[in-house]
Amino acid sequence: LSGASPFLGETKQETLANITAVNYEFDEEFFSNTSDLAKDFIQKLLVKDTRKRLTIQEALSHPWITLKEETKVQENKKVENTQLKTKRLREYTIKCHSSMPPNNTYINFERFARVVEDISLMERGFSTLAASHDSLQEDIDALVSIYNEKEAWYKEENESVRHKLSQLKYEYRKIESLKRHLQDDIKTVGASLTGISGKYADLQSQYESLSQELSEELKWIQDLMSSFQLENEACVNGNFDSVFNKDINESLMELLNRSRCEEFLAGLNLVVAESNQ
Repeated sequence: LSGASPFLGETKQETLANITAVNYEFDEEFFSNTSDLAKDFIQKLLVKDTRKRLTIQEALSHPWITLKEETKVQENKKVENTQLKTKRLREYTIKCHSSMPPNNTYINFERFARVVEDISLMERGFSTLAASHDSLQEDIDALVSIYNEKEAWYKEENESVRHKLSQLKYEYRKIESLKRHLQDDIKTVGASLTGISGKYADLQSQYESLSQELSEELKWIQDLMSSFQLENEACVNGNFDSVFNKDINESLMELLNRSRCEEFLAGLNLVVAESNQ
């Protein structure tokens, strides 16, 4: 508990006398950090009368033995004073056995002191390892929590992206359908324009043919009128023939233009009707 003996006297004889008489003292210099329960346990064991001394069962049932946990302050003090206790134990061992004849007792005590030191170092190492384990466990828990949060966030984002991608696919298919319908309409209009162009070319050919025929007819009429003019030299008013020729020409031109317009409109109506069908 402290590394010091409560029976220690100024000399070896005094120490032996204290042990024989069970005369001990918990020096505050060495036992200041020892708990009251531990001192009570020692006092009940250091009884000369065996009938009053604690039995094994009573010793195992003592509160200091059954106490499972100590306060953190006591644990810290224990760690800080472990090295000091082993040093005191070594000093006590040397002091007790320095005047004895050479034997293996001192060597055994020296080995025991070293074992105690090694055990204290191991305890400190275990304490450090336990603290590191707790810290590492906290870090692992934090990383697991962050991973779970990120995984949930990625799942939400994945669902959102999947939904948007589905909408984009739907819009793309819709646009493709409209594109195909538009292409079909363009092809239909193109075919209609091709038919109209053919009809227009036919009408143009008919128009040119009619125009040529009309020109020939007009020329024939003009020649006829010229012959009439030569035969009618006895007429009093010479201007009658020119006026008559002019009226005939205008009437024929009007008749020709009207005929061409009617044929052209009839052809267009026919083409439009075929396109609608």
